[in-house]
Amino acid sequence: MSQLAQQIAVVTGAGRGIGRAIALRLAGAGADVVCISRTVENSEKVAAEVRALGRRAWALAVDVSDPAQVVAAAERILAEAGRVDVLVNNAGVTRDGLLMRMSEADWDVVLNTNLRGAFVFTKAFTRSLLKQRSGRIINIASVIGLMGNAGQCNYAASKAGLIGFTKSVARELGSRGITCNAIAPGFIETDMTSALNEEQRTGLLKQIPLGGFGSGEDIAEAALYLAGPGGRYVTGQVLVVDGGMVM
Repeated sequence: MSQLAQQIAVVTGAGRGIGRAIALRLAGAGADVVCISRTVENSEKVAAEVRALGRRAWALAVDVSDPAQVVAAAERILAEAGRVDVLVNNAGVTRDGLLMRMSEADWDVVLNTNLRGAFVFTKAFTRSLLKQRSGRIINIASVIGLMGNAGQCNYAASKAGLIGFTKSVARELGSRGITCNAIAPGFIETDMTSALNEEQRTGLLKQIPLGGFGSGEDIAEAALYLAGPGGRYVTGQVLVVDGGMVM
């Protein structure tokens, strides 16, 4: 219960799905949590769940692709919480389509949210993390960033870029006791997978040796490992949580 006692965690994309699961798991381990999503309503919903676990929580509405909003949010968080110990860059979007039909707008919104969002949030807290000589940065990538996927060249590029970003940040900040790792989820039960028809689900399940989709809680447990004492000597790594789909 107290693995993360007296620590402050920031989770982007916390309003639902994987982000919500991570926020609640870190709170369950003792962390106070800053819940960030695009709307204050979604952020507040999860913040209320964190408070119900006996932890402090903040609810912020931030467009992670907007550097000005990110900097303002980071300044507010540091002023009100005093420090940040764990940063989870989870916010992400998809705009799927075949390359030959993909618009530049669909390319830009995915790269700006999934990759630039992680860059600007990490940069906003770097000075504070360096001063305290400790911190855990966890970037939520995807197996699509490792293997690619037809119709998702923008999403695959953003997640592959996030993996390269993770490794570079790990090298830059490691000497100050700061770790930076990525988690690459496979197919997780979310709004996206619930929209699949039976034929699509069957086809996907055939690719997964464990024979099922993962849950947000599976990713949250991986995040807790990297954020907690057990992840002290792990940095620059990609933890694949996919039921064995990518080996």
